[in-house]
Amino acid sequence: MNITTAHNARFTPRQIAWSAAAALLVAPAIAMLFTREVNWGAEDFAALALLIGVGGLAGELAVRFARKPVNRAILIAAIALAFLLVWAELAVGILPG
Repeated sequence: MNITTAHNARFTPRQIAWSAAAALLVAPAIAMLFTREVNWGAEDFAALALLIGVGGLAGELAVRFARKPVNRAILIAAIALAFLLVWAELAVGILPG
């Protein structure tokens, strides 16, 4: 790869999404360096990695198999909502019971 090719390189939406997922996983580790309010253990990082992995794979399948843009958007929105609901439930327990 020469300099011209490297300069003109573009990131695909898939690369951006998985990079954002990795950044989301690294963010608590960085926060732990600066504050004592974030105190995660290995099981917390494993749970988040599993949650991000399942959500990401579900998103990949939705993009791959949904042909119509409307269906694709609905599936992505449902996956994002489920991800946020599970994340909130694991963080603070928002559901009764």
